[in-house]
Amino acid sequence: MDAENLLVNEEEITRAMAVASRAEQALVEVRARFGRFFMRYEPRETALDYMRGLCSQLERRNGWTLSEHAGRTTPYALQDLLDRSTWDAERVRDAVRAFVVEHLGDREAVLIGDETGFIKKGRMSAGTQRQYSGTAGRTENCQIGTFLGYASPRGRTLIDRELYIPEESWIGDRERCRKAGIPDDLPFRTKPEQLRRMVERAIAAGVPFAWLTADEVYGQNPALRGWCHERDIPYVMATRCDDRVEAAGGSCEVKDLMGQVPEHRWRRRSAGKGVRGEREYDWCRVEIACEIPGRSQWVLARRSLSDGKVAYCRCFGPADAGLDTLVRVAGARWAVEESFQTS
Repeated sequence: MDAENLLVNEEEITRAMAVASRAEQALVEVRARFGRFFMRYEPRETALDYMRGLCSQLERRNGWTLSEHAGRTTPYALQDLLDRSTWDAERVRDAVRAFVVEHLGDREAVLIGDETGFIKKGRMSAGTQRQYSGTAGRTENCQIGTFLGYASPRGRTLIDRELYIPEESWIGDRERCRKAGIPDDLPFRTKPEQLRRMVERAIAAGVPFAWLTADEVYGQNPALRGWCHERDIPYVMATRCDDRVEAAGGSCEVKDLMGQVPEHRWRRRSAGKGVRGEREYDWCRVEIACEIPGRSQWVLARRSLSDGKVAYCRCFGPADAGLDTLVRVAGARWAVEESFQTS
């Protein structure tokens, strides 16, 4: 029995070593691809150590733990890489996006807009103020980043980002902006405007995708929805229960519109697999006014099986898009949360 256990352990160790070897080779290939964006040898090597640490099994990943993982006695080199080294973050972003398309690109992919918070103790970091953080689930002193996720049948990850800079406490205080390294010519942009810029960059770069999805910060924004209509970008975006739409019976709130749907029209569908298995809900949709030929708009409702709570989405896309398609796109929004957790 001991011999059998020893053999099993040896096989597990061999497999683990093979996985580690492939991971190391992948990082070396990434360094070769992205190293050209760093002006000097030292930050190039530090960046590789930084990536090794981020991809490790460390329970906590900060300057000290990542440095110790790399065999360094202090975190100064990593801090210098992030704070003072000369490298082009925008070109790195573009190269990462191209790398993602190369490996995960698919015409049926979904772009995902979302934001997340980064808790801060002080007030000097760019964009920091007391504001709601979805990460913490409450109002905290934090930064907010707006992100563009990419989910395809081949995988999911993040491909773009914008730092949200509040208008009154930051853009209106140019001296404070200068101290934090924010350019004088940077205008205030809402989160929907930031998402539009990121989608524009994705389109310009030839990123293949079929739909856009996002939460209600974006879905309730008429300007963003109108821009999607102009660019013919199909979407499924969450909205508030009191959002008003034009339906067959006239203008009404989405909760009242969907409240009139008879029970037999609801369909049980999975929004995709989660940690505990299939994420099943009851779904229904109602078509609303759309003046674009060949396209339709709908209100999509998702009802929880456990407590009966209902969430709503505004949808726009090809007139022949079925309920299953809208459910799939709505379910893709979880991929960005998984990407935040992985990050």
